[in-house]
Amino acid sequence: MSKLTTDEREDIPKSKFALPEERKYPIEDKAHARNAKARAAQQAKAGNLSAADKRKVDAKADQVLKGR
Repeated sequence: MSKLTTDEREDIPKSKFALPEERKYPIEDKAHARNAKARAAQQAKAGNLSAADKRKVDAKADQVLKGR
């Protein structure tokens, strides 16, 4: 998984983010979905992400991982 440049990140449609209103946790493919779940878990454990937002990230990432 390569790191996205600012321009590449801006080109991703909002629908490809787990938290589209904040444009956080891009999940354009399975690698990004797995990474989003891991980072969301870290942030939730550190107190930087609400339980509700973590559930949103997990649900959206699970859709990508299951091929939907």
